[in-house]
Amino acid sequence: MKQTNKRTFSAFKLVTFALAFIFALQIQAQGDPAKGKALFNANCAACHKMDKKLVGPALKGVTEKREAAWLKSWIKDSQALVKSGDADAKAIFDEYKIPMTAYPNFSDADLDDVIAYLANPKAASKKKAAAGGMPENVKKGKSVFNANCAACHKLDGKLVGPALRNISEKRDKAWLHKWIKDSQALIKSGDADAKAIFDEYKIPMTSFPNLSDEDIDAVLAYTSYVAPKKTNTAGAAKQDVVEHKTDLNPRKTNLPIWILLGLIVAALVFKRTKLKPLAVVLLPIILLLGAWVTYEYLMQVGVDQGYQPIQPIMYSHKIHAGDNGIDCNYCHSSAKDSKTSGIPSLNVCMNCHKNITEVAEDTRVGDMGKKELDLELKKLFKHVEAGTPIKWKRIHRLPDFVYFNHSQHVSVQGVACQKCHGPIQEMDEVFQHEPLTMKWCVDCHRTTDVKMDNKYYEDIHKELSKKYNKKSFTEADMGGLECAKCHY
Repeated sequence: MKQTNKRTFSAFKLVTFALAFIFALQIQAQGDPAKGKALFNANCAACHKMDKKLVGPALKGVTEKREAAWLKSWIKDSQALVKSGDADAKAIFDEYKIPMTAYPNFSDADLDDVIAYLANPKAASKKKAAAGGMPENVKKGKSVFNANCAACHKLDGKLVGPALRNISEKRDKAWLHKWIKDSQALIKSGDADAKAIFDEYKIPMTSFPNLSDEDIDAVLAYTSYVAPKKTNTAGAAKQDVVEHKTDLNPRKTNLPIWILLGLIVAALVFKRTKLKPLAVVLLPIILLLGAWVTYEYLMQVGVDQGYQPIQPIMYSHKIHAGDNGIDCNYCHSSAKDSKTSGIPSLNVCMNCHKNITEVAEDTRVGDMGKKELDLELKKLFKHVEAGTPIKWKRIHRLPDFVYFNHSQHVSVQGVACQKCHGPIQEMDEVFQHEPLTMKWCVDCHRTTDVKMDNKYYEDIHKELSKKYNKKSFTEADMGGLECAKCHY
């Protein structure tokens, strides 16, 4: 009897474990990999890659090594996890010696999306391909090409080496594999085509023995890829932005109508002497209504939410920060250390564009395709040659009597750029996403917990913890609503 009970109990434990495991997989599978990829590129790509170490560890397979709950705690506040004594967290910090940026602004849904992307990064790419994006092998080939070949080759036009558009139609595939892996060995073997190329360009091509046959096949697929023609949805998208601008402040356009209607009603009431008692009632209502509309109108003065000026050069944040995952702080480097975010100099642009002299064939921004965008890029080179700065039009502007420090928010608090500027990595043409009013700032100060992982705040935190008997504090608790904090 006891043996039967033991077997029953063991079977129960096995079933319970299996159900728990399935439940854990379901939890881990929650989230949208495509959204997770966008969050990863905007927040994590500056320090992490999937397949190799960067500032932090490679993240391929991390969801198999760590539980989803642990990953969420680590992403939200890695230093809190280290201080709690967690062995894995301490081991990672001891290895890399750099505290990972905390992301307390990430919601549970955001974390699920990021973890879903880490668990299955291909899912995000497949979803994009299904919607008309590049096939997966072509996308991989583009990545390998940009990392290894773009410094010396263009698809269309000579650079250091020849143009590579449709190269697989001009050369045998097996020959191309040998040439890419070790061009000098092919020349020494006496191959006539290899010798002819070397005699024309006089520069030995870098060998790539590290590239697998699969990598080379992907590159060749990319050089032969022709992007399908896209329907013009950009005009509709741009129209949405324009409508967004006009709808934001409807009272600005409706104010004259309200005043005119009020005057007409008042004139009619006073013209008919028999309605004097009604006039006594209606007049205060009209006056109050007019006062309210006027107040609402005046409160919108200086609020430029939706403002989207035409810039001197078409620059797409979506291509740079979104598709290519360039960290905002790379171009706006002073945001970490000073009051202003700064405008990147032409030297910063040329760090990349000394080699990237034209856009990819499949690139589109609104109604503009490769031909139009290459002309925009030429404007950049003209400024570089002339030594003249680009006169970008400022979009986000606070009143002169307001003090705002980027470094206090970016470096000390770890506020993501998107918190104030919106999903900038999705914008081709940037517009002011938030109102940036005093109420908007104050609401954030009232609801956002202050990070206490630096020495300056540690002492204040101890004193406030004793005084108020709580562990977390908002900026309002720290004096962030005092007038002199922002106005002095």
